[in-house]
Amino acid sequence: MNNNVVVGMGEALWDVLPEGKKIGGAPANFAYHVSQFGLPSCVVSAVGDDALGDEILENLTSKGLKQLIEKVPYPTGTVQVEIDQAGVPQYEIKENVAWDNIPWTTSLETLAKKTKAVCFGSLAQRNVVSRETINRFLDTMPRDEDTLVVFDVNLRQGFYNKEILCKSMEHCNILKINDEELVTVSRMFGYPGIDLQDKCWILLGKYNLKMLILTCGINGSYVFTPGNVSFLPTPRVEVADTVGAGDSFTAAFISCVLKGMPVAEAHRRAVATSAFVCTCNGAMPVLPDEYTK
Repeated sequence: MNNNVVVGMGEALWDVLPEGKKIGGAPANFAYHVSQFGLPSCVVSAVGDDALGDEILENLTSKGLKQLIEKVPYPTGTVQVEIDQAGVPQYEIKENVAWDNIPWTTSLETLAKKTKAVCFGSLAQRNVVSRETINRFLDTMPRDEDTLVVFDVNLRQGFYNKEILCKSMEHCNILKINDEELVTVSRMFGYPGIDLQDKCWILLGKYNLKMLILTCGINGSYVFTPGNVSFLPTPRVEVADTVGAGDSFTAAFISCVLKGMPVAEAHRRAVATSAFVCTCNGAMPVLPDEYTK
């Protein structure tokens, strides 16, 4: 695998939706969309030695997605997804599954040394095994001025705590968070009473971040950089479902930044990409060329 790889690291699973199962998990969604922007990407996770695990590996391979996914003696992860009337998913995430137990391997160490950007979340750190592997990967990556370490907060079912969030924010230089998560994090960190933008400026400064991305669903999105903020409204589209829309936003934004685009242009591309994904069923549609060129 070539140098300057963009890695999505964490959960690999099946989203079991009302109409059937679809491959899911933020890391695979992220890595898949990065690859559509023409950058070398890889998904890091673990699956079980079972039919569901084999199917994930075959599915990702068929999409041309490079992967470093170990087979471990735990069942492949599944999530029951119910879609409400507004198209918003509700999740029930099974515990003690393969992606909770991502092992540290020499292959993973080699990949870490070739990684230009990584995206990881809080959900995959709910179990100590995967949490330690993620932290080891982050510690092994080369850290130069252009390396991007993206912490995409993913607060689900109480699978997080203040210690995990603090350590992750200390490790990252780009934080991505949505408005609901920001309220929860602010309450945990002890500054609940100020407006959302002020909370973002506090986090940007406290953790010395390059950027903070705040998504507010239909109410638009912000990218904070030291001394500047970009805001864009959310396009009005016919929503099929919102599964994976946030991951496509992150992937498009990071890909464009790595290609040298200004933050405002990367933000515009991210908003357009995410809106397109909302018009499709599932998290991994093929993006039209005008989004990725």
